[in-house]
Amino acid sequence: MSPSLSPSFDRRSIPGGATESFWHAADGWKIRRFDWRAAGGESNCRGSILFLPGRGDIYEKYLETLAHFQGLGWNLTASDWRGQGGSGRLGPTPYIGHIDDFSIWVDDLAWFFARWKASMPGPHIVMAHSMGGHNVMRALIDHRIDPDAAVLSAPMLGMSGVPLPLPVLQWIARLMLKIGDPMRGAWKVSEKPASPLAVRQKLLTHDNDRYADELFWWGMRPELVMGPGSWKWVERAYASARYIQRRGTYENVDIPVYIVATSADELVDFGAIEDAVKRLPNAAMLVFGDEAAHEVLREVDEVRDRALAAIDQFLTEAAPRNA
Repeated sequence: MSPSLSPSFDRRSIPGGATESFWHAADGWKIRRFDWRAAGGESNCRGSILFLPGRGDIYEKYLETLAHFQGLGWNLTASDWRGQGGSGRLGPTPYIGHIDDFSIWVDDLAWFFARWKASMPGPHIVMAHSMGGHNVMRALIDHRIDPDAAVLSAPMLGMSGVPLPLPVLQWIARLMLKIGDPMRGAWKVSEKPASPLAVRQKLLTHDNDRYADELFWWGMRPELVMGPGSWKWVERAYASARYIQRRGTYENVDIPVYIVATSADELVDFGAIEDAVKRLPNAAMLVFGDEAAHEVLREVDEVRDRALAAIDQFLTEAAPRNA
């Protein structure tokens, strides 16, 4: 348990004082958000954090992590991505995660970030997990958002799987688009092709109770459930990975970036993360091994507490409290 968090914190209920509402994208799409003001009030506010979850993810899974930062004086905002969580779907099947292009998510992020930043006290931090980290990195590369710092958990800067070059993987995905419905599921069960739920947990976290939190929220809010991505999502994910990995992209990011990752990750490409850290002008990384799976911030206490302490130290140095 994080030292700043009461052992009595309930991960399976929305905290008192927090609010759930919606914001509207530039085209009017309704997207869910969560807001929780800093403990101690605005006079003691440390700054503001915007948290963005991963593919098929929900902010409910991260209430414990959000509580850690809220207890340290940060204002917290979390948001769905368009088409997942409680923010509708982009295809005909609610269980399938679909997108026509990742640029849609980057546009949404840029629209929301500008308005969020204008309404919240700084310093302004963007924190994101997995696919959320991919979208944040792409927005940083293109200078679509300008936070004071970014924290990324197991960012999807590349995908784990068949060891083939990205152009070849994208070509295969394009072929799959031509021989069937692009909106059909690319695999059977989240989070990896042919993974039953028992295997799924091993891909995400070693902590049984924290893994069960997600299943609890699925039961309480069945509209949040999402399974595999569509073949179009897969093809566009490869295309976007190729985009962000081009020469000169990471070198164009001029803010401090901190990454928490694990070399044992079976969902995202750890090598792609290492390459990004080497190329980013102002980046640091905390690396775990076999003790951590993909969802580092929902891991067993020993792993999670170490990750949170490292993030806290990074934010102290990279984004000091405004005078």
